[in-house]
Amino acid sequence: MKNIKPIVFVMGVSGSGKSTIGKLLAKKLNIEFYDGDDYHPEANVKKMADGIPLDDHDRQGWLERLNLLAIENNEKGAIIACSALKTKYRVILQNNLEKKLVFVYLKGTFEEIMTRLEQRKNHFMPPELLQSQFNTLEVPKDAITVSIMQTPVEIVSKIISKL
Repeated sequence: MKNIKPIVFVMGVSGSGKSTIGKLLAKKLNIEFYDGDDYHPEANVKKMADGIPLDDHDRQGWLERLNLLAIENNEKGAIIACSALKTKYRVILQNNLEKKLVFVYLKGTFEEIMTRLEQRKNHFMPPELLQSQFNTLEVPKDAITVSIMQTPVEIVSKIISKL
């Protein structure tokens, strides 16, 4: 397990557990974790904090930066948390990494995730934007899909078994 050095994008709507699962997975695989939220430009963070959903134009540069981050970590591997909601976003993230990159989709219902968001504190993404995320979500056909209704340890174990 320690010799696996993939590029993994842990994806899903806000509140699905991307950061929690990503950090745990990175620790288990002994590779770096990057939270995609840290790479949003300030204008995107402000827009979301104001309750305004991001559009494709807002996301373009952010997705390109995350693709570059993945390419920079191609040899040593990386776990990157990123919503990656649309197929065309995932195409941008895969650029020059098609054979090496894996998407892990953390799947949950609106109700399951809303419950989590209502308990979350100090995050720029308000729960009110969750519906817009579900409206934008194009469920991936080529990802490792794992239900969020398990413990983080169980989720990571399933991911590792499928890698």
